[in-house]
Amino acid sequence: MSDITRIDQNARRSRASVFGDLVFLAGQVADTKSADITQQTKEALAKVDDMLARAGTDKSRLLSVQVWLKTMDDFDAMNAVYDAWVVSGDTPCRACGKVELADPGFRIEVIAIAARR
Repeated sequence: MSDITRIDQNARRSRASVFGDLVFLAGQVADTKSADITQQTKEALAKVDDMLARAGTDKSRLLSVQVWLKTMDDFDAMNAVYDAWVVSGDTPCRACGKVELADPGFRIEVIAIAARR
């Protein structure tokens, strides 16, 4: 019997893992690779919301968020979406950086850790 719950698991990864009262999300990316950073950010954050709900929590319980961007030219537009999405008064720790993402169509990837209770 495992004390770890894995959500949406395949041979390579789980999209989320729950251990005790902590939820760890794998990188969440947009579905629409041809979209601009605004749409890709909305799609990636919607996936964060979905995975948190499936793990029994929500964005008000976020502890830490990492945002990876294809280019820092997208920083301001991403922040406009992120700032409207995050729960005021419950903002998590956050880091943001430029990285080479796995698929050149992705402009953003979001990784998060949240508490469940």
